[in-house]
Amino acid sequence: QVQLVESGGGLVQPGGSLRLSCAASGFTFSSYAMSWYRQAPGKERELVAGVSSTGGSTNYEDSVKGRFTISRDNAKNTVYLQMNSLKPEDTALYYCNAKLLTIRYWGQGTQVTVSS
Repeated sequence: QVQLVESGGGLVQPGGSLRLSCAASGFTFSSYAMSWYRQAPGKERELVAGVSSTGGSTNYEDSVKGRFTISRDNAKNTVYLQMNSLKPEDTALYYCNAKLLTIRYWGQGTQVTVSS
């Protein structure tokens, strides 16, 4: 059974940091590109950051460049999103995604709220 379980979300003040984790099981994690998406209320889901199957290539949405870092540990079947200098506009439900060709898996999401 495929599972992607996100954790690490919460309430943080502007300028603060959070580290999201996504633990994967039920598929060959090291073969899949992994991404983090987010969806704010009333907005479409958007890609935040992605990492290749080996971890050798990453990409970021423009608004998070220099603040967020995606990484993965294939030995632990886990992908991370380190989020620094958080802003209120980063508030959203953050989802983990696994992709291999036309196959996609999604987690249930973890809420990140940036507010003073």
